[in-house]
Amino acid sequence: MSKPLCLIVDDEPDIIELLVMTLERMNIECYRAETLAAAKKLLAAKTFDLCLTDMRLPDGNGIEIVATIGRNLPVVMITAHGNVESAVAAMKAGAFDFIAKPVKLPELRNLVKNALQLPKNSQNSSRNQQETERHQAILSRLIGKSKAMQTIRAKIEKLARSQAHIYIKGESGTGKEVVASMIHALSARAEKPFVPVNCGAIPSELMESEFFGHKKGSFSGAYSDKQGFFQSADGGTLFLDEIADLPLHMQVKLLRAIQEKQIRVVGDYKEIPVDVRILSATHRDLGELVKKGQFRQDLFYRINVIELYIPPLRTRTEDIPDLVAKILADLNSRNTEQQMSISEDAIKALQKYHFPGNVRELENILERAMTLSENNIIETIDLQLPLDSEQVEQKGLDPLIENFEKEKIFKALDEANGNQTKAAKLLGIGVGALRYRLQKFKV
Repeated sequence: MSKPLCLIVDDEPDIIELLVMTLERMNIECYRAETLAAAKKLLAAKTFDLCLTDMRLPDGNGIEIVATIGRNLPVVMITAHGNVESAVAAMKAGAFDFIAKPVKLPELRNLVKNALQLPKNSQNSSRNQQETERHQAILSRLIGKSKAMQTIRAKIEKLARSQAHIYIKGESGTGKEVVASMIHALSARAEKPFVPVNCGAIPSELMESEFFGHKKGSFSGAYSDKQGFFQSADGGTLFLDEIADLPLHMQVKLLRAIQEKQIRVVGDYKEIPVDVRILSATHRDLGELVKKGQFRQDLFYRINVIELYIPPLRTRTEDIPDLVAKILADLNSRNTEQQMSISEDAIKALQKYHFPGNVRELENILERAMTLSENNIIETIDLQLPLDSEQVEQKGLDPLIENFEKEKIFKALDEANGNQTKAAKLLGIGVGALRYRLQKFKV
């Protein structure tokens, strides 16, 4: 195989020598340019696999190279130490990543390896065909043909070719974790772990141990060494859902881990390097929390290099038929005894509903409707939608509906002599769904 080609753009001879020496030891062929004009000539003459460029050049700004190359070639920006604003500007323009001077060689090697793992756009290889099919399969996880969904899929493709930390903003139930997993799956980190974390579900006193791990004996109850989320996600992506729920003391430690790319295990004295991309999300307004002093501004600046907004379901009702078809297909696949469909009137009723709980609420409504339906077709009455959907708040099942559901379940259990598998078949739902309801009803 031919060596990967890298274009290095910098007007400092010492920096160029260091970069060339490091990359050539990685079996990468290097070309040099000291100006923006020289770089553009080389880019026009050759097909490169990677570009490393200084931010400040004698005849322009390195960000112009990002615009010249487009999204097909990963560009790594070399910035002055502490110049976060320039680094953020480069990432927003489409740079793959940035590295600060003085350049740390382990960090550089890591970064170059990740950049070279990005999918190439060769048109004639069978490998490219397989990659295209995988690519499309990943993008199809986001259901809907609306303009909003098309825009988000395009943004996901672009963001996947970067290492920028991304803040995913949207209401509860809009699918923020699905989007985060898609960005990871399409990125150069796809072969490494994707670790989702619900920050709101971790007790405050355990957070440091959960995030950074601990050594045996470091505190009462630490009976063995334990890896934290950062070690588990090393080389991959860490998705921090509901990041607004992190207490201030943990925000400080998270900021340091992101800035230094190092962590200290609880009970240890030395720091260890970690290579993790941070994707974060919350349904709360982080900007408002920053103003109130409840979220650190410097951390917000770090995690919000690029913001991706996921619109609520009520603003894209044209996607509801496709979402319903996918959800019913998934539910039917768990239930071989009874295959459910839905009437056109029921679809229209769903399109008029406000959906305060978004896609997650749609899933719950359809799962409940399958239990309530008296035949194989879900009708409007089975959906049990509130009459005034614009004013309703998401407070769970209406007590009357819940009682009706309980009666049906208890009747089925009675007919099945307490056998949950048989009762689930009589109800036309999976055993897991039945057990979930029994647990909910505390039976």
